[in-house]
Amino acid sequence: MIGVGDVAAALAREELRCVVIPAESPARDAELLAERAERAGVAVHRVAARRYDRLRGAHSDAQILALAGPDPRAGIDEVMARGGAVWLLARPVYPGNIGFAIRTAEVSGADGIYVDCDFDHAGRREATRAGMRADRYMPVGWETSATVLDAARRAGKRVVAIEDVGARTPWQTDLTGPLLLVVGAEAEGVPAALLAAADDTVRIPMAGFIASYNLQAAVAAVAAERFRQQGANQP
Repeated sequence: MIGVGDVAAALAREELRCVVIPAESPARDAELLAERAERAGVAVHRVAARRYDRLRGAHSDAQILALAGPDPRAGIDEVMARGGAVWLLARPVYPGNIGFAIRTAEVSGADGIYVDCDFDHAGRREATRAGMRADRYMPVGWETSATVLDAARRAGKRVVAIEDVGARTPWQTDLTGPLLLVVGAEAEGVPAALLAAADDTVRIPMAGFIASYNLQAAVAAVAAERFRQQGANQP
């Protein structure tokens, strides 16, 4: 969301999740609006000029930016009902890989991401820290694969597994519309029951001797291809 007018309207509708303004010499209108947002309980991030320029992209005259949408604490059925892409990480074992995948999902505009693993509180905290605290902006849930799959089916999502047994590449597969995208553990891959339940299984081509890509790399490859298919126009 770009500009004082749009951000002010979203604040009035109580839709804002966070606001971003330059840390140094913000425009007066932007600063006043940010203060109003803070009083309303909205997180306000005052960032360095270089980061602000990257965030506003082609909108070089934007004095304030904001993120609007559902609460990142939304329940799983609400997340699934949004109609976009949701990720499921099935039985991963490394917190760093989970964190990188969470960050990639958020950057690519996913509606949410769910992790099926046995981490305790410390392990989950390590994963979200590695994800640059993307859980502040996007729902990140810790659920069983069965729970996530059932919620996806109730919402009418197509289930796409990413595994080396897939017959088609991501660019040969329709990745548009409401999807549940499933990635498995670093060594074991997607569990057999999830593969059997998937509507499509895609394979990212490999040419080296190492058995597979890193978990985050697989997520990034498919997320980027979904962007391409949907004709995303990034600033």
